[in-house]
Amino acid sequence: MNAPETPGKPVLPELPVLPFLPFALPEIGDEEIAEVVDALKSGWVTTGPKTRRFEADFAAFLGSPLHADGSVPEGGLHCIAVNSATAGLHLALEAVGVGPGDEVITTTHTFTATAEVVRYLGADVKLVDIDPATMNIDVAAVEAAITPRTRAIMPVHYAGLAADMAALLALAQRHGLKVVEDAAHALPTTCGGAMVGTLASDATVFSFYANKTITTGEGGMLVTRDVELARRAKVMRLHGMSRDAFDRFTATVPSWAYEIVAPGYKYNLTDIASALGIHQLKRIEGFQRQRQLLADAYDDAFRSLPIVLPPRSATGDMHAWHLYVIRLADNAHIERNRFIELLYAAGIGCSVHYIPLHLHPYWRDRYRLSAAQFPHSQHAFDRMVSLPLYTRMGLPDVQRVVAAVRAALQG
Repeated sequence: MNAPETPGKPVLPELPVLPFLPFALPEIGDEEIAEVVDALKSGWVTTGPKTRRFEADFAAFLGSPLHADGSVPEGGLHCIAVNSATAGLHLALEAVGVGPGDEVITTTHTFTATAEVVRYLGADVKLVDIDPATMNIDVAAVEAAITPRTRAIMPVHYAGLAADMAALLALAQRHGLKVVEDAAHALPTTCGGAMVGTLASDATVFSFYANKTITTGEGGMLVTRDVELARRAKVMRLHGMSRDAFDRFTATVPSWAYEIVAPGYKYNLTDIASALGIHQLKRIEGFQRQRQLLADAYDDAFRSLPIVLPPRSATGDMHAWHLYVIRLADNAHIERNRFIELLYAAGIGCSVHYIPLHLHPYWRDRYRLSAAQFPHSQHAFDRMVSLPLYTRMGLPDVQRVVAAVRAALQG
């Protein structure tokens, strides 16, 4: 396969070929390493000045810079660093008042973290099917699932493609529901020309796990414009304390006192992790361009094969390309599991995103779920494979994946 020949279009670099091509690898540079070393030498290894800086940088990236004194302008974005996106989703739902007796609607086609945080709060999950074209939550299915117990909707921006947020937000407004976006895949994704994280939802949560579009090893960011939601999330992030350690230990006058105002959690992000995030965030636009090139190269190579290509963003919007998920067409004449075995035999790491929640014993048994209730998710799951897509990949890697896919389909 040759690189795209469009005049002036960037091409993938010629990088060394690894003996086994993993499904994902982070790209960590000298700047990140130096910042981590600086954190270690500073004495602040838990939540401190680098986490504050990362939060401020994230707000600025989303177009909502802080005041010079670090305060959030009226109507601006509050960015709250946490130790995982799971923690961020939990904090967001707790802050909007989800509790026992409530229901939260989300997609069956996601990782269990999206749903499990609802159960942490004693509420129930209402799983719905996906749109077969976009793989995102089906808006009509969401509307059909609303009951008097429904408190919130949690859309997932699958693989980095924005869900239909205009329709979901309008639906939520009509029914008086909260919206918390699971944006674990969606940095940087745009929806209707606006960056995910800046929309009219109550909260948005990003992930910085090792294989995400930027990484802090483990980590996440809760983003909201709601002052009270932000205040509650900050308190609950660290044991329900009225003041965090950074505020108390950097004060110039005696400031050891604090109060426990709620039974909180231990969800703060460390300065060691934030040191990575500071420089990863600076590289996000270049990372997205590289991921876009990889997706374009795959698309060009696979068009003539019995493969359903991943959906694209609407014209003018940006896809984060966290994942490149193909689906074997009905005429592929090979079973998905065998296809994966052949790719592994050829030295290609791959995965499946996701085993739908309705197939897992806990969710299946608790809510008496069956595959027949989620035909689109089930059909996609039976045929889907996530191929390697990460910024350290070069043209030889893409060629190798394409050759392995062709061979598996032909065999």
